[in-house]
Amino acid sequence: MRPISRREALGLAGLGGLSVVVGGVGLSRSQPPWRGLADGRDDTLVEPEVLRSREGRLSVELVADHREVRIAGRRARLLTYNSSVPGQTWRVRPGDRIEVRLLNELDTPTNLHTHGLEVSPRDDGDNPFLSIEPGQSFDYRFDLPEDHPPGVFWYHPHRHGTVADQLFGGLYGAIIVDGDEVPVSRERMLVVSDLSLDEDGQVAPVSASEVMMGREGDLLLINGQHQPQLAARPGQRERWRVINACTSRYLRLAVSGQLMELLGIDRSQEAAPREVEEVTLAPGNRADLLVTMRAGTTQLRTLSYDRGGMGGMGGMGRMGRMGGGGLSEAATLASLTVTGDTATAAPPVPDRPPVPDLRDQPVAVQREITFTMSMGAMMSPRRSMMDLGFDGRSFDPDRIDQEVSLGTVEEWVISNPTPMDHPFHLHVWPMQLIERAGQSVNDPTWRDVVNVPAQGRVRVLVDFARHPGRSVYHCHILDHEDSGMMASVEVS
Repeated sequence: MRPISRREALGLAGLGGLSVVVGGVGLSRSQPPWRGLADGRDDTLVEPEVLRSREGRLSVELVADHREVRIAGRRARLLTYNSSVPGQTWRVRPGDRIEVRLLNELDTPTNLHTHGLEVSPRDDGDNPFLSIEPGQSFDYRFDLPEDHPPGVFWYHPHRHGTVADQLFGGLYGAIIVDGDEVPVSRERMLVVSDLSLDEDGQVAPVSASEVMMGREGDLLLINGQHQPQLAARPGQRERWRVINACTSRYLRLAVSGQLMELLGIDRSQEAAPREVEEVTLAPGNRADLLVTMRAGTTQLRTLSYDRGGMGGMGGMGRMGRMGGGGLSEAATLASLTVTGDTATAAPPVPDRPPVPDLRDQPVAVQREITFTMSMGAMMSPRRSMMDLGFDGRSFDPDRIDQEVSLGTVEEWVISNPTPMDHPFHLHVWPMQLIERAGQSVNDPTWRDVVNVPAQGRVRVLVDFARHPGRSVYHCHILDHEDSGMMASVEVS
């Protein structure tokens, strides 16, 4: 284990490691290269194995490796945590300690990020600057505060330059922090990801134009399955915890014919369950949903989302999409069949605790942070078509971009003058969204990923009450992050 050097980071920052196809024109296909794959269906939804903490501790051995798995009825060679896609679900409570021994059996360096957890970024904590080399192991320790908010979080690699390739290849898993129990018939963990495979069942390489836009896979998966089946009885109320683990794809979740209510997104909680027709999740976002079943057959779908693009600069990408067009297309995620005797109605949802509100706190500093994209001066196997970064600078692990005083609240204005949406993710420290699209956000709304629309801006309050140390903020279109759209923040 060693920190990433500036030279290594800049060398890796172009196109996400080794699996890059260079050229202004990406892969152009009328169908996925693995013929017939898109027509495959998996059977009943299978949820990841659950590991629970005991007596305040969860100890995990986490092996990152290459394995053969079945996807849509075919064999595929993916990256896995403990031989599965997704990895196991970790279930803990506020105040618990999570101990993880990460064994790197990959052929590239890796590390581990506990996305959304409010834990120390130092040393063996949620430290994005660590690099675990192939064949090495590292012992992580994550101590959750006693008042850590409940909710759904997740873990994935965050070794700069390889993040997109490793997550796209299958390295991700869920974390649930218990503490807000709701009476339901059952809970479901739904980890949504996407994937592209070549003719041999290997993860497809990424083109330069796909890096510029952020790659979207040919296959949409739930818990590593293609269009699995869900079954329930009328009247049952289920709790669905959904993670958008896609590298770049936006999700607009909808279940026609069913009553869907929102409990929260990321760490935020609704004051009471709120009925919704759809829920939009940028890459990295999570949703906590209640779904009350009504008889019939329907589908869990994602509706289309236009995330902008680069005009005509991108060339053709996979599946014949224009590299300059950023449409996350509509697709079916799973089928749902509701039959049988009507179940007894679930009890009312208990009153939910009030959500913290920073708007009455004094603001120590106001900062302006701007996404930047400009045409690259040259093309090479390790460069994108674009120079990506914040405030005109690409990521440098030896540079501190923001210095913050511990125990303060800051206001950050995050601007996006580019022609495409960018999801802004800040590690460790939570953000309260207070303005978007020029309109004030009235209810306390907390996020660790905030979508900043093309040509738009948002305002957030950031609570630096605890956890001194150095971490990062970045675009959660992970090809952009690997290409330099990341910066560092040090709290002391």
